[in-house]
Parts: sequence; structure tokens; C-alpha cells
Amino acid sequence: MTKPLPTLVFLCGLLSDARVWAPVAAALPGRIFAFPGVDSLGAMAARVLADTEGPLVLVGHSMGGRVALEAVRQAPERIVGLVLANTGVHPPADGEAAGRQRMIDIAQGQGMAALAEAWLPPMMGAGPARVAELMPEMRAMVEAYPVEAYLGQIAALLGRIDAGPVLAGYAGPVLLLSADHDRWSPPAQHAAMHALAPHATIRILDGAGHMLPVEAPAAVAAVLREWLEENGILPS
Repeated sequence: MTKPLPTLVFLCGLLSDARVWAPVAAALPGRIFAFPGVDSLGAMAARVLADTEGPLVLVGHSMGGRVALEAVRQAPERIVGLVLANTGVHPPADGEAAGRQRMIDIAQGQGMAALAEAWLPPMMGAGPARVAELMPEMRAMVEAYPVEAYLGQIAALLGRIDAGPVLAGYAGPVLLLSADHDRWSPPAQHAAMHALAPHATIRILDGAGHMLPVEAPAAVAAVLREWLEENGILPS
């Protein structure tokens, strides 16, 4: 009996929607999940698993990478490939809650447009012309989020536990993907993840920041396709 081909599933990060993954998905079609209104990583992962069937290749960006690892925790038998982009496995760091509270104060006190102006620029790492091209759509994406949905995602992130053991225990193919100008989830963080999963492939792309999938979608799609083909898991 022929085994079913896996489904490629793109998982969005904090304050993100399909706009972040759409340029990559145009080259490698799959399903895209965003998580407004969900306040735990466990519930986000459960939704992905419930709304899909069969084997999955999970491609998670930022918070979406943590959702992917939670899906591995919940249903390891369904995950036949794991891509962790611009993300981490560590629990909340000292001072993280205070830093996130500063952004919450802006959102609650000044609105989501002000949050977009404060939060987005440090997330970008491409050249000035590319950032200027992308910023209107990225601002619109953040502004579309209700404050309550943002607060729920922050609660999910601050409630996370150490996912290092999940990554270390996952024997399937893994791609760790970062960018040279990512200041939030830097290459060194992905190198530490590689130490937990030495069988993983690690790629650091040039000329982009934390929003790598939308900053450099062609490069991301090329690396992803190559990795899928090398591991014999190119989805349908």
C-alpha cells in the first residue's frame, strides 16, 4: 500500500498571519495556520493537528516553531519533518516578561498602529529598500490584530516550557533556519538548538532578520525545497 504524501504546514508567529508565509507557499504549496485568539501553545498545536490529516511536515516561524514542537510533543507519529525558523526552545528568560509588558503597554495605551511602529523595525534585517517595500503590508498585518488576540499570544509565549527535550528526542528530519541579522532569535540560538539535534541541517541566510520568510522568500523556498528533496519528504 502506498504511503500518503505528507502535507506541508506553515505555522505563523506572534502578530502574524498568512502574509508572512504566503510568498514561500506560492513556491511550495501548503496550508498556513495563524493563531489569533489562542492563548496557549498546546491549544495552537491541537488545532493544527485536528484540522489536518495524515503525515505532516511542520514549518514554524518564531512562535510557530514553538507550536511545531508542541505538535511533536502531542503527536510525534504524525510529524515526518520539522522546520524551525527564527525560533528557540528555551523557556522564558529573566526579564522577558518585563520587555513584553513594555510592548503591551504601547498596545493598550496607544493602539496597535503604535505597537507596529515600535515592534516591527527591530524584527527586520533586510536592506533599507527591501524593508521600505515590506513595511506597509507588515504594519497592516499587525494593526489587524485585536489587542486581546495579541495579549493571548503573549500569554502563550510566557507560559511556555523548555522544549529542548522535545527537539532532542525527535529523530525525524530537522531543518534549523536563521538569518544573519536576526536580533531576536540569532544564529547563535540556532547553533545551540543544533547541539541538541546534531542530525539537523542548519542554514543561516544572509541579508535578512527575524521576519526571514517575508524578507527573503525565494531563498527560504529554495533551502526548504532542497531539504525536502534530500530527505525524500517533498509533499503533495
